Amino acid sequence: MKQLIFNVNEGFEDTRIDRYVADVSDNLSRSYIQKLITEGNLLVNGVPVKQNYKVRYDDDICLMVPDSLQPEILPEDIPLEVEYEDSDILVVNKPKGMVVHPAAGHYSGTLVNALMYHCKDLSGINGVLRPGIVHRIDKDTSGLLVCAKNDFAHSSLSLQLKDHTITRKYEAIACGYFKDLTGTVDAPIGRSSNDRKLMAVNAKNGKKAVTHYTVLKNFAKYAHIECRLETGRTHQIRVHMKSINHPLLGDVIYGGKLSEYKLDGNPLEGQTLHAKVLGFVHPRTNEYMEFSSELPDYFKRLLDILK
Repeated sequence: MKQLIFNVNEGFEDTRIDRYVADVSDNLSRSYIQKLITEGNLLVNGVPVKQNYKVRYDDDICLMVPDSLQPEILPEDIPLEVEYEDSDILVVNKPKGMVVHPAAGHYSGTLVNALMYHCKDLSGINGVLRPGIVHRIDKDTSGLLVCAKNDFAHSSLSLQLKDHTITRKYEAIACGYFKDLTGTVDAPIGRSSNDRKLMAVNAKNGKKAVTHYTVLKNFAKYAHIECRLETGRTHQIRVHMKSINHPLLGDVIYGGKLSEYKLDGNPLEGQTLHAKVLGFVHPRTNEYMEFSSELPDYFKRLLDILK
């Protein structure tokens, strides 16, 4: 039996308990949570409640989830673009459209499946569904990721992420003409109060998030930009650029346009965003290493169209 603990923050009062837990737990459906409530596996402040209970500020919620069998994650012979590899780490260039690690609905075809085929050993700190995965980028974001082959390397890289000392620079195409050629978005990011599956600038419940941007080229209605992450929140660049009215081209979830620009007659699929530069201190040698990857072909073709 696994216990999930939640504390209700301001702004969520009077939300039904089953809906609230479904929103904040991410991977559990509302119907499954209702079943757990009926079976007495949910306590609020130590007391069982009914499905229609409405949460209050500072409620302590304990959800007891029965152990279930984890799906078997298998190695798959999927091509990997490896930028660097040694006995501790490997740096890969993830293509657009690939999910980083298995999750509900995506148990094959992921970067993890490819890594398991490529490597004999991967770190186990993040569990059986995420071996070797130190950090993530979205399915439709391409670019560089560092993966760990052992727990020693994983711990070192995780600490660098926590201390914000890893260099991460992205390139993107954003909607709109930028008047300011450089800028910083310093705005906390958390779950959206309107849709808990999305992230948003959230002053009450968000965590500190800082993105520095530079305009590489302004076009009439779009701009080619570089974004340097100081922090690494979920969907950070996408949310921050939306917050200053420059959503990323192709990002329909956060308000970007598919646009009149099509590739080979087809509309864009997902945000135009590439993790181009990645730098960190090697866990074992303590030497700083920095890698840069080419923009993917679709991105370069878009720039040619805009020019």
